[in-house]
Amino acid sequence: MISFTVRMTFRSDDRDEIHQILRELTRLSRQEAGCVVYIPHIVESDPDTIVIYEQYRDEAAAEAHRATPHFAKYAVGGLYQHMLERNVENLTAIA
Repeated sequence: MISFTVRMTFRSDDRDEIHQILRELTRLSRQEAGCVVYIPHIVESDPDTIVIYEQYRDEAAAEAHRATPHFAKYAVGGLYQHMLERNVENLTAIA
């Protein structure tokens, strides 16, 4: 199992557009065979920061996700064009 978080910050003016992009990206990502969990979150203390918790069956499934047309459209062509900062944290399960 592959798990990680992606933390991104955006301008307040882009908030509605970012949320719409995330709704579509989430809907389509959850349909992928190798996607176990895909949950975007708003950080309560900073509504311009989004944290996405992602979990995939294996590294091949995570790579397949990054190769999808919806990732290209909504992540690369949408989120990445608006984000001010991005940080990825790879996670290792304890139990």
